[in-house]
Amino acid sequence: MLEEIWEQLENYYDEMVEIRRYLHQHPELSFKEYKTAQYIISFYEKLGIQVTGNIGGNGVVAKITGGKPGKTVALRADFDALPIQDEKEVAYKSKVPGVMHACGHDGHTATLLILAKVIHESKEKLSGNFVFIHQHAEESNPGGAKAMIEAGCLENVDAIFGTHLWATLPTGTVSYKPGPMMAAADEFKVKIQGQGGHGAQPHKTKDSLVTASQLVINLQQIVSRKVNPIHNAVLTVGYFESGNAFNVIADTATIGGTVRTFNLETQALIKEELERVIKGTCYTANSTYEFEYDDGYPAVVNHSEETSFLARCAENIPGVFVQEGEPELTGEDFSYYLQHRKGAFFFTGAMPDANGLTYPHHHPRFDINEKAMLIAAKTLGSVAINYNLTFSEEETNTIKIS
Repeated sequence: MLEEIWEQLENYYDEMVEIRRYLHQHPELSFKEYKTAQYIISFYEKLGIQVTGNIGGNGVVAKITGGKPGKTVALRADFDALPIQDEKEVAYKSKVPGVMHACGHDGHTATLLILAKVIHESKEKLSGNFVFIHQHAEESNPGGAKAMIEAGCLENVDAIFGTHLWATLPTGTVSYKPGPMMAAADEFKVKIQGQGGHGAQPHKTKDSLVTASQLVINLQQIVSRKVNPIHNAVLTVGYFESGNAFNVIADTATIGGTVRTFNLETQALIKEELERVIKGTCYTANSTYEFEYDDGYPAVVNHSEETSFLARCAENIPGVFVQEGEPELTGEDFSYYLQHRKGAFFFTGAMPDANGLTYPHHHPRFDINEKAMLIAAKTLGSVAINYNLTFSEEETNTIKIS
C-alpha cells in the first residue's frame, strides 16, 4: 500500500513544487495570513475534503475518514512568513516587499496539501482517520498552536506528528531525537535609567550606556558559571539601543535578547540569575532598571515510543538516510501539541547544495531543495498510515511496518 502512496506522491511532485512556489511569492506575516488560509481552504474544498477555517485565528483543519475503522493521526504544517526582504534571484522570489518565506513554511504547506490529496484518493483502502492541521503564526509568540488546541484541533486525535524542512541538513536525511529536541525560547528586555548629560562632563552623569555595556559582559557569566555544564543553555543579547549624538551621554539604554533551555530547572535558574546580575550591575552604577521576561514556547519533547516508530517508518523509504540527531536550541510551538498528545517532531534535510553551500533559516537568501518535500511527504504518510498497524488497542509495543 505504501508503495502506491509513494508513487502517487511522486506523480504529484510538480504540483507540490507549484504550490510551494506560489506561496513563496505571496507570503504573509504571522497573524495576518488571511489569503494563505483561504488558499488552503480552497484546495481542500475543490477535492471535496472536509475542511474548517478560522481555528484559533487563521488556522485551518481538514479531516479524512478512512474506509476501515482505526485511530486518528494528526499531521501539522505551519504557513506564516517572516519580515525579511527576499534577496534571492529566482523566478519565484517573493512579490511582497519586506516579507518572505525564510524558514520553509511554504514547503511544509505544499507537502501536507499534496499528501492529503493522495490519502484522500486512497482513503477507502486505509484504516483510521487523518487530521491535517495547517497552523498560522508559528514565528511569533504566543504562536498559533496554543490557540488552535484551545479551539479543539486535537479533539479525538490519538497522536500527532510534524516535520521541519531543515536547510542545513543534507537532502535525503531524516533526523529524529527522542526526548528534548528543540529548546524553550524565551525573551528578555532590560531598560536602564541613568542620568544623561554632556559628553565632556561624564562626572555629572550616570552613564546608562556604560552600565548597559557592563551588563552585557556580566550576563555572559550566567551560563558559563551558574548553569550545570551538562544542561544545555544559551543566553544571547540580540540588541543594544542607547543615545543618538556623539557628544551626549544618554540617560537610558535598552538591551534585549533570548534565553534557550531544555528543562524547567535551568530556565528558572537563568531567570533568577538574570534579575540578580541586572540588579547588582545597576546598583553599582547608582542607576535604576526595568526588567521584562516573557516565557516563549516550551521545549519540544518527543515521546520515545512514537519517535522510535517514526524512525522505523523512515528507514523503510528507499533513498532516505535516517539518523538520531543532536538537540537544537531553536524553538518551535509544536511543543504545545506534544504536551497534549503523544507524537514526535523531526527534521527533513533540505540542503539546496550538495556541497554544503547554503544559507541558514531566517536569512534573506534562504532556500530549500524542493525534493525534500517529497521525502517529508513520504515520511509523514508512512507514519500516519502505519500508525493503526502499530498502536492497536491490545498491542501497543509491537512495531509492524507495512
